Amino acid sequence: MKILFLGDVMGRAGRQAISENLPRLRTEWKLDFVVVNGENASSGAGLTGDHARVLLAAGADCITLGDHAFDQKDMLQFIENEPRILRPLNFAKGAPGRGHRVFSDARGRKVLVTQVLGNVFMKRAFDDPFSAVDQVLSAHPLGGAVQAAIVDMHCEATSEKMGMGHFCAGRASLVVGTHTHVPTSDAMILGGATAYLTDAGMCGDYNSVIGMEKDEPMRRFVTGMAKGRFTPAMGEATLSGVYVETDDMTGRATRVRAVRHGGKLEASGPLG
Repeated sequence: MKILFLGDVMGRAGRQAISENLPRLRTEWKLDFVVVNGENASSGAGLTGDHARVLLAAGADCITLGDHAFDQKDMLQFIENEPRILRPLNFAKGAPGRGHRVFSDARGRKVLVTQVLGNVFMKRAFDDPFSAVDQVLSAHPLGGAVQAAIVDMHCEATSEKMGMGHFCAGRASLVVGTHTHVPTSDAMILGGATAYLTDAGMCGDYNSVIGMEKDEPMRRFVTGMAKGRFTPAMGEATLSGVYVETDDMTGRATRVRAVRHGGKLEASGPLG
């Protein structure tokens, strides 16, 4: 199976890059399944139902969210009627939606997708992400219940993301970090089975401060004072993420490549 995971979509520039490029990339790269993290797609904070439809229409099979899951209030209702959108597994017990789901690709192969929020350096403590993921992976063994399993680890600390990668080694096809909007260069296969990347980066304008227009963040860094709101940068976006090939019999990753397409970053992808 050929899987593409794209990191946090940042505002209009990120949505536009997805719409303009993902349909073509699905064909050129012969992709079987695509996951997109959409938690910053609407004005840089959360995801609206309308913008979710844009990402799904462009070719996303699943959209994951994050700590901004319900910043856009219409998502509280929209997620209940759209099973292709996942909020964090270890979010508040009463939160709408669900944190994992088994999908089917065009050939009927089963793909588990789940997302958890980390605790280190986050604004609030969430339920233990490790025990939450353990329960889901134990119920969906690779090569048995599912042909592939994807874990989106949404958190600040690289150490916590790496910990999750090793925790899932041999039980997931891919563990990928999201949230920081900065792509890492450590794509590898753990335990001979699990593709791993500490952070997928963002789908947004990198001529920015993690996707935001530079002036206001720089003012706050230099003076310690706020003058206005953060606004997403609107220049040409880079699609950032990770590409993985898996073995259908075992669910194990056989190849992993960081993806950077368009915009200011050096290009990387499955054909490079």
